[in-house]
Amino acid sequence: LYIYMLYRPIRQLADRFNTLQMGMVSSERVFKVLDTDSTIEDSGTLLADAVKGDISFNKVWFAYIDEDYVLKDVSFTVKEGETVAFVGATGSGKTSTINLLGRFYEFQKGTIEIDGVDIKNYTIPSLRKSMSVVLQDVFLFSDTIYNNITLNNNDISLEEVIEAAKSVGAHDFISKLPGGYDYDVKERGGILKNPEILLLDEATSSIDTESELMIQKATDVLTKGRTSIVIAHRLSTIQKADKIIVLEKGRIIEQGSHQDLLANDGHYRKLFELQFKESVVY
Repeated sequence: LYIYMLYRPIRQLADRFNTLQMGMVSSERVFKVLDTDSTIEDSGTLLADAVKGDISFNKVWFAYIDEDYVLKDVSFTVKEGETVAFVGATGSGKTSTINLLGRFYEFQKGTIEIDGVDIKNYTIPSLRKSMSVVLQDVFLFSDTIYNNITLNNNDISLEEVIEAAKSVGAHDFISKLPGGYDYDVKERGGILKNPEILLLDEATSSIDTESELMIQKATDVLTKGRTSIVIAHRLSTIQKADKIIVLEKGRIIEQGSHQDLLANDGHYRKLFELQFKESVVY
């Protein structure tokens, strides 16, 4: 009995030591991130608060490591209010395009302009403030729906939140929750914002058909009257786009409207037929 009473606290001490070791490893990783110096130089002086949304990529080359380029000589334009969609295989450079537009990475060659001004001439905070990004994974904070939508921005009223939710078809769903907009979600946010440029990165990649239809309807509302860049694997979500750009291994191989690309009988048409082979209608 005495041996057991002696052994138990020793075992508990060993368990605490293991917990301490794991904490030290985790904290080392956290501090490494906190101590990382930004490699993006914010030397711009212009404010992007009133941009119209004309976007131009001019012979852009970009690599994450050395000269292993993921974007190669990419050039395209998006006019104010247009919706441009990017399609292509995983790793073709679609998401990298969005990352460059917000200056989350620096490209090696070429220029990117918004309203005819090099994005490096804008201050980074104002540049990113002019954009809204909807990623594949949208995270919610452990707080009310209202605070998740506004990100605790007191300048946004409940009436504005409700109006925004109605426009994207979410109000009825939220109203049915206990407490409505005061319902406390646990985790995994969005923000109520009226940006000049909207970036959608495969927002319907992992949802059911019913949810996809609702998001399509919401997307039509959100993209109306503003410059939008949409990345999608499901071609059904981008058929209304003003221009569709097909990327392959970092290069643009086709671009045009949905009907034009189908008529070209190229890579886009093959992708379309693969997704709709049971009911292809041109």
